Amino acid sequence: MLNYQAGGDRFLTFGDHLLLLSLALFCILLLFEILVMAVFEGTFAGDSSNLRMAIVIGRFNDLVTEKLISGWQDCLKRHGIDIEPNSGQVDYVWVPGSYEIAMVARQLAFSGRYNAIICLGAVIRGQTPHFDYVSSEAAKGSAAASFQSGVPVIFGVLTVDTMQQALERAGIKSNLGWNYALDALEMASLMQQINSQPLATSQANFPPGSETIALP
Repeated sequence: MLNYQAGGDRFLTFGDHLLLLSLALFCILLLFEILVMAVFEGTFAGDSSNLRMAIVIGRFNDLVTEKLISGWQDCLKRHGIDIEPNSGQVDYVWVPGSYEIAMVARQLAFSGRYNAIICLGAVIRGQTPHFDYVSSEAAKGSAAASFQSGVPVIFGVLTVDTMQQALERAGIKSNLGWNYALDALEMASLMQQINSQPLATSQANFPPGSETIALP
């Protein structure tokens, strides 16, 4: 093995040179990745005239959901969305209760007509385990609809212990309908940005057998 003098009392071997070269190349590649890295962030200041949304509302506990709708509409209207049902920007879908919300949200998400789906409902704890089953399935179903379709599905179902807690979150202290509308606007904007950019990685970068399968 060849040895090269580096200084008065230390030798660098050929392997040392290869190691230093590898480290230099790694640093160059890392710097390149940092320089070309894109930053995506949803915005509320863009043109909202091209956005289309659907809202799925559970009719059960409508004393609460009606107030959530009011806050949701107020936020969208202030951000340039025409909230009228015949406007073509917002569709309203009523279902019996929170348990049925996820199925309809999934159907709407896969229709390809909407930039975001908002699920509004209220589940109030009673004296039986019914609360746990309904709230759990509503949350899991909404998340699955969003993950499978690639369309933001905002979970706006209140899960509370008492009616008082529900009313406090639907207008007495604050109206979470406004927050859910902001979430929908931000996620719709963010997904538009992401979908308009080419993917940075190709399928060739994944190991064999890891091909992605489109869900129905």
